[in-house]
Amino acid sequence: MKLNLKKIKDEKSLQELLEFSIINIDKPSGPTSFDVSDFVRRKLGLRKTSHFGTLDPKVTGVLPIALNRACKLTGYFLGEDKTYVGIARFHEDVSLEIIEKTIKEKFSGIISQLPPVKSRVKREIREREIYSIKLLEKSGKDILFFSKVQGGTYIRKLIDDLGKEIGVGAHMLELRRTNAGIFFEDDKNYPSINLYDFEKAVNDYKKGNETALRKILIPGEIVSEIYEPIFIKEQNLKKIYTGRPLHFDDLIEDKKYKKGTIVSVFSSELFVGMYEVVNEKEIFAKSKFVMQEIK
Repeated sequence: MKLNLKKIKDEKSLQELLEFSIINIDKPSGPTSFDVSDFVRRKLGLRKTSHFGTLDPKVTGVLPIALNRACKLTGYFLGEDKTYVGIARFHEDVSLEIIEKTIKEKFSGIISQLPPVKSRVKREIREREIYSIKLLEKSGKDILFFSKVQGGTYIRKLIDDLGKEIGVGAHMLELRRTNAGIFFEDDKNYPSINLYDFEKAVNDYKKGNETALRKILIPGEIVSEIYEPIFIKEQNLKKIYTGRPLHFDDLIEDKKYKKGTIVSVFSSELFVGMYEVVNEKEIFAKSKFVMQEIK
């Protein structure tokens, strides 16, 4: 069973949406991802915001921002695949054939990558998957490329490593993220919005017109597009809100899932929380977090 996100969105008040939603921001070059997230928080007067995956200050493109209680979902979106379009400058003129050969041999599939010095994560070798790197156009030493990679891959470091492997050196000139998981720059329902249009929508809302702002808010229930939704009976909700594990007899439909599977849990269209399947006797799953009722 799939949730009707449009129906959920239409039936919520704007305040309910602001409490548990995501905005697909088109980040400009210049500010940090944190700066953009904080700008959204201040403009909307929220308690907190959180972005799904850091972009370097000069990098543009898709930067989903979680609002208020949707910040609890951040970790469930971070590992999603990303796509980028960029321009790499090689320090000497190299043929497309040599670059493509090196990519095929050294930068396809599972690779080992050491995060750059300026990254916020611990500098240790990590494995990431490169699904594709396509060279689209060459102009002198500059190469326009498209790449699809596992979340957490550093594209700037990838280009630097590619240049070193070829023996001529290379660096990034421009980079744009075109999608992050289920969020795309040209999504028909939730296209990314630039900061100018976002600010205009907020100003309209403050003047009494919520139409533009409502349009760009993505219900947090969209997490069900990534983690299969499990539907439970309403009768034990109060106990479940206080931390009681999900029992098999709580489920509306008896389904079998592999131990360790992460699922999103709903009572009708009400988001309850994220759970991990344990399959221990009468217990179906234990909570990763539960979304408490707003009182």
